[in-house]
Amino acid sequence: MLINSLKGLMIPLLSVIAGFLVGAIVMLIFGYDPLQNYINLFIGSLGDIYSIGETLRNMTPLILTALGFAVASKAGFFNIGGPGQYLFGWFGGISFALAFPHLPGLVLIIGSLLCGAILGGIWSMIAGVLRAYFGTSEVITTIMLNYISLYFINYAIRSWLAKKGNDSSPNIVAKASLNTPFLKSITNNSTFNWGFFIALVVVVLVWLYFNKTNSGFEIKAVGINETASRYAGVNVKQTIIVAMLISGLLAGLGGAIDGLGNFQNISVSNNLPDVGFNGMAVALLASENPFGIIFAALLFSALQIGGLS
Repeated sequence: MLINSLKGLMIPLLSVIAGFLVGAIVMLIFGYDPLQNYINLFIGSLGDIYSIGETLRNMTPLILTALGFAVASKAGFFNIGGPGQYLFGWFGGISFALAFPHLPGLVLIIGSLLCGAILGGIWSMIAGVLRAYFGTSEVITTIMLNYISLYFINYAIRSWLAKKGNDSSPNIVAKASLNTPFLKSITNNSTFNWGFFIALVVVVLVWLYFNKTNSGFEIKAVGINETASRYAGVNVKQTIIVAMLISGLLAGLGGAIDGLGNFQNISVSNNLPDVGFNGMAVALLASENPFGIIFAALLFSALQIGGLS
């Protein structure tokens, strides 16, 4: 088992090394110093407490969208709907916080996160139902649902949340924010927030779900062989829907956390959020291992934040 684990670790590690080598070659071709640029990247992402806070905050939605993709992939499906599910989670979290500002802070945060996760789950479940009962390709349906979510949420922001003539909702009340004065003080006013710790807890829960529950085993079984799973008594249709529901719940939670912890509001967008697509790459690099996703997300986040330097 240890040998297999080491083999599984070697492939992502070699992939990362190969990526850095190719990047160095490209920089050399165009006359740049690869060593200096990689040093700048490291300093920009992990060189001080502010940069560390920004990198950890940025990796939080990557972890959750990657987990969402991994859950669907374990069931044998390629869920490209992460951006749309993330958007619905963001919209749901901010909408709840704006609708019930007088609730106690903890209740308001929990309600907002649950609302965002549920909306993301429902949006993903649509593709699961179509796949389970009509055999519709989840690749096609999730791509289409991404754009439906983008245009619907833009309409909803202008019509229901934003003041007339504005393209952004009001900011949520301070007690609904995951970015607290304490975290700001210890990270030099970065956007680091409690969502990072929520994401780590979710990683453990997903690992336990796949390795310690019947439902998790059934999802993996369906992903390996749908026909054999049906013969063994697994309700394949229900399992497909559950897998897509959980996938959307996780991506939606990522959107809600980003909304409450980073943006504090929601604005009209011209494009789908990159975090949904980047989460797919994180999951693939980590071979869909929940704990591997943490390190893959850290790498991607460091590249994004440090790349600014």
